[in-house]
Amino acid sequence: MTPSPVTGDAPAEIPAFPQPRAAACPFDPSPELRGLAQWGPLTRVRSWNDSTPWVVTGHAEQKTLLSDSRLSADFSHPGFPSPVPHTGGKREATDLSFVGMDDPEHARLRRMVSGAFTIKRVEAMRPVVQEMVDDFITRMLAGPKPADLVQALALPLPSLVISEMLGVPYEDHAFFQTNSKVLVSAVATPEERGAAHTNLYEYLDQLVAEKLAKPGDDLLSGLGRQIAAGDLTRREAAAMGVLLLLGGHETTANMITMGTLLLLQHPEQLDRVREADDPKVIASAVEELLRYLSVVHLGRRRTALKDIEIADRTIRAGEGVILLGELANRDAAVFPEPDRLDIGRDARHHQAFGVGTHHCLGQPLARMELQVVYPTLLRRVPTLRMATDLADIPFKYDAVIYGVYELPVTW
Repeated sequence: MTPSPVTGDAPAEIPAFPQPRAAACPFDPSPELRGLAQWGPLTRVRSWNDSTPWVVTGHAEQKTLLSDSRLSADFSHPGFPSPVPHTGGKREATDLSFVGMDDPEHARLRRMVSGAFTIKRVEAMRPVVQEMVDDFITRMLAGPKPADLVQALALPLPSLVISEMLGVPYEDHAFFQTNSKVLVSAVATPEERGAAHTNLYEYLDQLVAEKLAKPGDDLLSGLGRQIAAGDLTRREAAAMGVLLLLGGHETTANMITMGTLLLLQHPEQLDRVREADDPKVIASAVEELLRYLSVVHLGRRRTALKDIEIADRTIRAGEGVILLGELANRDAAVFPEPDRLDIGRDARHHQAFGVGTHHCLGQPLARMELQVVYPTLLRRVPTLRMATDLADIPFKYDAVIYGVYELPVTW
């Protein structure tokens, strides 16, 4: 859909926050969502609780605001535009750690784990990840056809990677995947999300206790040493463990399936990925897939701490702000022909991982995993194809992280 010319005027009636994706075009933002851009780079929407937060649709405006310390990520602010109903009350220590904090607390906690996700550390893991990918593909090829790519490769790979980094037993993957699924659901009740979070928190808390008693060479053991030094509490460490375990597999798993499915719809682009022998071509392809798909739904959410003037609008202190990455990444002013998939495009300035102090900590790891898995899968299974029609694929329209529940493939 091409939005009508920008008027700069507010709509006569504030529209409800629309469905992020349209079933008729599962790779694109819904026409209703994209239609918000006709009112300019900032406009109002009506949320599920009848509040009217600002929605930011423009790439430049999102980049500016995500780097502005006058916007708070703290969930406990009264005006915070929560994407789903919650039980209310002040944030507890068992919530999702530093993603819902502002500096200096955000920076203090983030620094304790950031060293594990540097490009140098992540690149040292590439040979191990390559072995994992090859092993999962070998098992898939030896099994029955069709196979579900979600269960055969997309979900177990990042789960195994983050488990080994954290020091979480991979044999518990069914437990943390089940509870993670509830946490990223947009339709689960507050009670269901609360129970899932408690399950994961208590699980990680027990693991932290074990690492304190018998430390190893993993992230949780590192957090245990921070506890012993008095720089971190056990509650903070367990909450950080929940965040890293959840973030370390959900987004990457969905990008593996969605990226593969998208390439299968574009054979000429798929061939370019499969035949590329230059790592820069693969890296470029991954950036374009991240831009095009933008799997994190419902926006990055903030509350204004002070009045902010931007794009001829005034965001008042206390008002909620929703920054929609899937619209920023389809901004034609930044990405010409944004609805065209082009793995040769320079898409490095996309905002799939956010911007500013809260940018995704694990983005080097996610990039590396995707750079390994796409070409390996397409080269080792050159006849890979869907085993069902696109219309029959169960997309995650009810989840905060967009993807598919299963992807039947054959070869």
